[in-house]
Order: sequence, then C-alpha cells, then structure tokens
Amino acid sequence: MQTQVGSAQSTLLQRSMQQVYLWMTAGLLITGAVSTGLVGDASIMALIMNPIVFFGLFIVQLLMVIGLSALVQRMSPMMATLIFLAYAGLNGVTLTPIFLAYTAESIASTFFTTAGTFAVMAVYGATTKRDLTKLGSMLMMAVIGLIIATLINLFFQNSVFNLIISIAGVLIFVGLTAYDVQKLTRMSTQMSSADDAQRFAIIGALTLYLDFINLFIYMLRILGVRRD
Repeated sequence: MQTQVGSAQSTLLQRSMQQVYLWMTAGLLITGAVSTGLVGDASIMALIMNPIVFFGLFIVQLLMVIGLSALVQRMSPMMATLIFLAYAGLNGVTLTPIFLAYTAESIASTFFTTAGTFAVMAVYGATTKRDLTKLGSMLMMAVIGLIIATLINLFFQNSVFNLIISIAGVLIFVGLTAYDVQKLTRMSTQMSSADDAQRFAIIGALTLYLDFINLFIYMLRILGVRRD
C-alpha cells in the first residue's frame, strides 16, 4: 500500500512540474515570437522606444505580475492563464529593443547559454537534499539591492558598475532558479483539485519565466555583442 501511495505521489509531482515547465515554455515562445515579429516594423519600434510609452508598458507589466501573484487563488484557472500569456506577449514588446542593441547571433548564443544554465540549476533544485529556504530569503533581499543599484547607475552610467551589477544579477538568478524549483517541487504535492493544479502551474510558470528572462537579460549584458 505504501508503495502504491508513493508511486501516486511521484506521478502527481511529475505531472504538476511538467505543466509548470510547459506553460513556462509557452510563455517564452510567445515572448520570442512577439519580439521577432515587431523588430522589423520601424513605426512600432519608434513607438516602443518612446520613454513615456516604454515606462507605461513597464508599469502595466509590473501590475500584471503583482496582480496575478496576489490574486491567483481568487481567479478562475482560465483567467490566470490568459493574464500570464498576455504578460508574456507584453514582455515580448518591451524586450524588442534588444534586437537593436545587440547582434542576432549574440542574442541566440546567449539564449542557449541561458537555457543550459537554467536547466542545470533546475535539476539541482529538484534533486538536492539541501534546504535552500535560507538561501532564497537572502537572494530575494539581494534582488532588492540589485534594483536599487540599477536605478542608481541610471544616473551615473558607469560601465564598470554596470558590469558588476550584471555579474551579480546572473549569480542571483542562478541561485533563485534552484530555490524556486525546489519550492515549487515541494508545493506540487499539495494540490487538492484540478483547478488548484492549473493555478499552481500558471503561478509556477510565471516564477520560472521571470527567473529565465532576468537571467537571460543579465547574461546578455555580459556576453552580448553590441551593434556598431
């Protein structure tokens, strides 16, 4: 009997995490499709590069993440899914300018480097016996420090400080990937209904999507080749 229960829990865990990764992948595909689709449209690019429009889109994205994270349990699974996919599409819009700043080859190579790094840390987070809870708490505080440092450097535009921030960003989100995967793996065994499982899949996908995107951006700032 214990063997059957253990097998059922293992199957539930695998299915729950598979859904998380599938939705995360869907989000990344939408982001990539939107970015590559818009980059050739000069009028759209000019609109996106407008500081007021760009800042407005950023605020909308921030509100979507906060709203989905805070209210996901009150939403229908369909609503949560639509908000996540809309966020991924909107993020594709705001990421489009990177195609003007960096060569396509360096963006592609950095993406695959990010994917490999993410995969390694995801496997580590899912399999390690070490409790990463304390590490996660420290990393979340580090994210706040990273945001403050980034805002400060907007005024000084110091290239050395920018490199330090980028390296710190990579290290922070590498650690957060392992922490978040471990946290989600533990949470995945607590689903009591199909709706709960779908909500979990979406909020889990959002969490790992954000880890991946931030890791990619900071890696690109280090490895990316800028256009002349």
